[in-house]
This record gives sequence, structure tokens and C-alpha cells, in this order.
Amino acid sequence: MWTLFHHEADIGVCGTGHTREEAFEEAAVALTAVITDPETVACSDSVTVDCEAPDPELLFVDWLNALVFEMATRKMLFSRFHVEFDGLCLHATACGEPVDVARHQPAAEVKGATYTELELHEDEPGKWRAQCVVDV
Repeated sequence: MWTLFHHEADIGVCGTGHTREEAFEEAAVALTAVITDPETVACSDSVTVDCEAPDPELLFVDWLNALVFEMATRKMLFSRFHVEFDGLCLHATACGEPVDVARHQPAAEVKGATYTELELHEDEPGKWRAQCVVDV
């Protein structure tokens, strides 16, 4: 499950899941939702994303920023994600398609993930939450 929340002129993204991996995946869907309805994005091309950071919270921000980079440089949107961890390394696949302005009707451009309202924790056993504010 993913949600968005307002933060002054920016937007917060939040992902929840039974595992930390699922929370990261759902936050990535929320990132896409800032731009367009994720349901409109077909899964026709896959991109591999690898990140490494000194702690899990920074890894979350690096993950979202890596997706922003991939979207910008490849001119793509992503709707499905698969995340795996190896310690403080993240290995992921993002599945999506090239931007079709007429069909996707992008509402905003995400410039990057920030440390504002950055949280990554297990609220209760089996319920992870990952969130931060993204600059639009």
C-alpha cells in the first residue's frame, strides 16, 4: 500500500508492507503517483537499479533518487518494482515504459527525494513503513 501526503510546496511519499522490501516497493509506486496514475503505466521494459548506503534510511533516499535518475535519463515511468537487500546494498528491478504524454498526462516532475520527514521503521511486527518528502 502506498500513500501521498502534502508538505508545504512538496509532496511526501509513503510505502507500507509486510517487509522492508515491500515498503520500499510501495514507496516507489507512490513516487510514480506523484507524476501520473501508476495504473496507466504498462510494464514493458525493465531496468536494474543498485544502491548502497551507510544506513537503511539513507538507502531509502538513495533508492528513490536512483529511480528519479532512471526516469529522467531514460524518459520512462515505472509501475512495478522488485527489491532485495544484501546488507546495506539494494538490488532492484523497476518495470515500466517510455513516457507517453498524451496517455500518462504527467502532473509534476520529481526533482529528488529529501531527508525531510524521512522515516523507515517497523510500526509493529510485520508492518514496515518507509517515507520521505520529494521535491517537485
